[in-house]
Amino acid sequence: MKPKFKCLLLVILALNLSFAQEKDEVLLTVDGEPVMTSEFLRVYNKNLDLVKDESQKDVDGYLKLFTEYQLKLKEAKRLKLDEDTKYQREFLRYKNQLTKNYLSENKVTDALVKEAYERNSFDISASHVLVRLDANAKDTIDAYNQVLKLRERVLKEGFDTVKSAMHNGQTIFLEDLGYFSAFKMVYDFETAAYNTPKGEISMPFRTQFGYHVVKVNDKRPSRGTITAAHIMVALQQKDTLLNPEVRINDIYKKLQQGEKFESLAKQFSDDKSSARNGGNLSPFKSGQLSSTIFEDYAFALKNDGDVSKPFKSEYGWHIVKRLSLEPIQSFEELRPTIESKVKRDSRSQLINEAMVDELKKRYEISYNDDAKPYFESLLDDGYFTRSWRLPEDFEKERTVFTIGNRSFTYDEFGSHLVSAQLTYANKKGDFSVIINKEFDKFFESSILQYREDNLEFENEDFANILKEYRDGLLLFDLMEKEIWNKASKDSTGLEAYYQKHKTKYLWDDRVEVLIATSADEDYAKKALKMMKNGKSEANIKETLDTDSKKNIIFTKGIFNVDDPKLPSNLEVKQGVSKIYTHNDAFHVIDIKSVLPAGNKTLQEAKGNVINDYQTEIEANWIDSLHKRFKVEVNENALEKVKTKINNQ
Repeated sequence: MKPKFKCLLLVILALNLSFAQEKDEVLLTVDGEPVMTSEFLRVYNKNLDLVKDESQKDVDGYLKLFTEYQLKLKEAKRLKLDEDTKYQREFLRYKNQLTKNYLSENKVTDALVKEAYERNSFDISASHVLVRLDANAKDTIDAYNQVLKLRERVLKEGFDTVKSAMHNGQTIFLEDLGYFSAFKMVYDFETAAYNTPKGEISMPFRTQFGYHVVKVNDKRPSRGTITAAHIMVALQQKDTLLNPEVRINDIYKKLQQGEKFESLAKQFSDDKSSARNGGNLSPFKSGQLSSTIFEDYAFALKNDGDVSKPFKSEYGWHIVKRLSLEPIQSFEELRPTIESKVKRDSRSQLINEAMVDELKKRYEISYNDDAKPYFESLLDDGYFTRSWRLPEDFEKERTVFTIGNRSFTYDEFGSHLVSAQLTYANKKGDFSVIINKEFDKFFESSILQYREDNLEFENEDFANILKEYRDGLLLFDLMEKEIWNKASKDSTGLEAYYQKHKTKYLWDDRVEVLIATSADEDYAKKALKMMKNGKSEANIKETLDTDSKKNIIFTKGIFNVDDPKLPSNLEVKQGVSKIYTHNDAFHVIDIKSVLPAGNKTLQEAKGNVINDYQTEIEANWIDSLHKRFKVEVNENALEKVKTKINNQ
């Protein structure tokens, strides 16, 4: 959508926070607020590749965008969008993540990335036994002993036997997990699986779900990355008489008869995104697609160029062709992707713990030893029904701990406990376990918050990026409220805009056709003769096809005249056509009707109409912002900016 793209472009052009400059001038004022030349030059130079070959006039155009951006930020703050809870929560989440990237602790991250790469080089097939246990339980010995006994039974009786007897899907689980690699399971489970030899069962270990043992059935090297092509016949068809299984087998017969895979994919595959490229798919790894069946058939092909027999997946019937197979990429090639996953995965908690340890060394910290016992004495069973509140005589001014020059109070930790009780709703747990767990969470968030509060003053690069995101997120919310939602929901205005501009929204010429396709020109000639004599599709197939050979295949529907399924030189007129050569086959096209170019209805053109209506709304809105907020440009400063840019 163009307005959203423009918004994102403006985010890229977003303002950076000003720091002390040697000598600076006010370039413009927006509603009395100055914007310095250094600020404009920093943004302009940051995006120099966009304008370096343009004339001086483009600086004026750039300044126009820059000014509109400032106006929109003014409007967003006038509407108090920066005070919105959702906005603040989203910004804080980004700030927390960005802060982590600017901490000096990288050793743990590097080790986790290397470990993940090594694990990603192997696939594991495993089963597991789980005895569910509340994450807040203090007494865990019974669950541990129970899973230990189940492990012994699996060793003696076999997994399937014990599963039949003990799996209840509520407190005890015995499940076959199939193949997986790094990032497919929670980190603790993944670690236990990779550390267990093939054919053996681990000792019990705990995750947030309870106690497990994992039985490793197989370990195999990664199957690498495959590039493949496919022909798909969707399970759901507009033509109710078309049987997908029959259709795919007809296509398979044509392949066996020597017709080109790529040509058949272009003509008959229902996967439009790949059909135009001869069925070619983007490269994928094991476990990357949503269909295990499809992956298994693809990776089972032994050689480049091999083609599978027809098979059914969750989405349709397929024939898949292997184009190439590449082994797993090098560590350096995969490192950025893996590092991103590590920081989103449960492994990130290990990184957080390392960060906290680093910050503990950096800041002076003192603890109040009375705090934990005090809060433990305040908890009651209401905590598990979300009804717990701090008492009226709560000692809220006391200090829980101090980090640097900042004291964190009982009131702050108490508020944290009130919010955290949602996590424990309808559960039970030991109060000392809860206080220790929530104290650690509160301390971690507090020390990271303290670092965040100071980082903006310590690191200019951090401050610049943070402001870009802050303003960009604010602008996105503003545009959504003032432009995008208004355009899509204003049905009266949309109808009026459409009526005024309806000549812009036109159909191309279209045809309703029945296409007979054959790889053999003689059969195409026979089909042509029968179609001209009024023979039905069924009659033609019955006459020309045999049990062992598929000689003719039909396609019907309404297509634009420039659709790739149709010959580019098609003579558009009603009736049975001559024989055309197209996509390495011969086609006879019965044009049932010609649908000439004409106006689309509002419903048919709605997406484009909304887009154009948004553009008009935005232009009028920008005009109104110029009337609301006075903008003054310092022409002398602007000339100096232009001179400096031209001399760069």
